[in-house]
Parts: sequence; C-alpha cells; structure tokens
Amino acid sequence: MTTYRIARIPGDGIGLEVTPAACAVLEAVGRRHGLAFAYDDYDWSCERYQATGAMMPADGLDQVRNHDALLLGAVGSPGVPDHVSLWGLLIPIRRTFRQYVNLRPIKVFEGVESPVRRAVAGEVDLVVVRENVEGEYSEIGGRINRGFPDEMAVQESVFTRAGVTRLVDYAFALAERRTGYVTSATKSNGIVHTMPYWDELVTEVAAGHPDVRWDAEHIDALCAKLVLDPGRFDVIVASNLFGDILSDLAAAVAGSIGMAPAANLNPERDFPSLFEPVHGSAPDIAGRGIANPIGAIWTAAMMLDHLGHPEAATEITDTIAHTLAKTSLRTADLGGSATTTEFTKAVIDRLPR
Repeated sequence: MTTYRIARIPGDGIGLEVTPAACAVLEAVGRRHGLAFAYDDYDWSCERYQATGAMMPADGLDQVRNHDALLLGAVGSPGVPDHVSLWGLLIPIRRTFRQYVNLRPIKVFEGVESPVRRAVAGEVDLVVVRENVEGEYSEIGGRINRGFPDEMAVQESVFTRAGVTRLVDYAFALAERRTGYVTSATKSNGIVHTMPYWDELVTEVAAGHPDVRWDAEHIDALCAKLVLDPGRFDVIVASNLFGDILSDLAAAVAGSIGMAPAANLNPERDFPSLFEPVHGSAPDIAGRGIANPIGAIWTAAMMLDHLGHPEAATEITDTIAHTLAKTSLRTADLGGSATTTEFTKAVIDRLPR
C-alpha cells in the first residue's frame, strides 16, 4: 500500500461540497490500486479571512511544502474582493512552488449537449496549457494620485525567456504524446513588445520539436475559431491572461464550466503541485447540494496521473464518460436534477472492481 500525504483545502462555497466528492472517488479507486491518502485539512478560505484578516497563516506555505500534492475546492465569497482572496492564497502557492504550468483539459462527453453546434462528442478533446506565474498577472505596477483628476494606474506585463520557453516546451512535449498539433495564442499585431517576443520564443522552441505541427492565432480570432470549429484544436499554449480566458471559454463550449478540471504543475517536482476545479465557489448554489462534482473528480484524476498512476486516473475519467453516456443523471448545470451526492455515488458504483 502506497500512502500519499495530501493537503486538502476545501475553501469556500461549493468547494466544501465537491471536495468530499472527489476524495470519495479517490478512496474507491485507491483501494483497487493499493493507494491510500492521508489528508491534512486546512481552513484557508474567505471565511477565515473575514475572521482573522488573512486567507492563510503567515507560515502557511511552509505547512504544505512537503506534501505530495495540494487539493483545492474553490475560493471566493461576495464579502471578500476577488483580488484579496486570489492574491492571499492561490497566487502565492503557485509562485512560491513554481507551478508555472496551468493545465486545463477540455472534452465534449457523449450525453452532454454543447451549446455550440459543432462541438461534438468524440471530436472535441483539447488541452489549454496556460503560463501560470508571470505574463500579464505580474505584481509590477501601482497607482498614483489617488482621488485626484490625474489619478493613474500602471500594470506591467512580464515575459521572460526562461518563463516562456519552459512553458512552450512543455506544451510541445505534450502535443508529441497526443496528436502532434500546437496552437499558440498571440496578439502580436496589437501588443508591440511582449507578444512579438512570445512569437519569437515559440518559433525557437518549435524548432526542437520537428514532428509537431504548429500555428499561431491572434487571441480574438482564436476565441472565434474555438467556438466555430472546436474540434480543430489539440494543444493550445497561451500566456497567463489569454490562457485564463480561453480555458473558461472552452469549458463553456464543452457544456459547463462545472465539468472543467485544472492542475497547477511544478513539472520538475521540486515542490508540490496544486489541483483545483475551474468552476469557482458558486455562492448562488452553495449549500444546496446540487453542485456538479465532475470538475473536482476529474481534477482528482489529474492528481493521480501526476503522482504516477495514469491507469487509476484513466479509470476515473473513463467512468465519468460512461456515467454521462449510459445514464440520465445530470446535475442542474447540465439540465438535470441529480444532487452532488447522487452523481458521485453513480461514478463510484461504476468504477472497475
């Protein structure tokens, strides 16, 4: 029996509901594969911020530094500004632990109707590889002359050779294991410095992967093409801001953002990686037991894959697909009435024994 030590951070809203669902599936799969999970629970959340003035304690990162992985539910509350919650928890984790790859797979499942006519099950299966620690989300900038007519805000984008090339190389290596096609998101016709630099570095990295076909698309056109012809794409590599937008758009194309998983990866494994569903805390439905657990369950599968158990991870994703294809169970975001618990149980009941 192999035991993994997991830092579990349910967070806010529906994170408190979908995290137990993901862990229940992990436990079921683990029994079959000789895996066990020892959880250390952390109350890091907006609720904690409102009570203490901090999303996590000052030594929080040291508390989780030696875990095998971090599993996050969701963070956000109407009573706490989003930039406070994000910069107080998730971004410090990503940057301190050098989780420079944000990996977001997107798939249209049989039995789930996409709002996009040409998004067909079996044809749409792509991954957005988003730069996760620099780019447009830099900390450089500030505001001056607050409250005066000449008040000004400045936000600097930061694109480093090391930061871009390591991400793009990851994307091309991933494409080599998939269908061998990369699309680079750019905007070099309008952003005069950083995006031409991005293009240059993508071209350099591509030369080291001659078997991968690639092209570049301006972000505005790429958003349109992702809706008009989503089956065209395999691996999309993008800067921090562009990848953030594209992955949410692609999740909507697939039918619901509630089904979208994400991994914040330190590929070198010098630090633990963090796994989180994309959907956020959804305070409008929190506490009602109707949240879609697929994003969290799929996220748990990504964690298993990162920990070195791809067969166990595939069993989870295959069972999600089977449950959607062979049953009528759907949570409210997919037009059904199943509860979080009911759908989770259906997945567990259909896992290989």
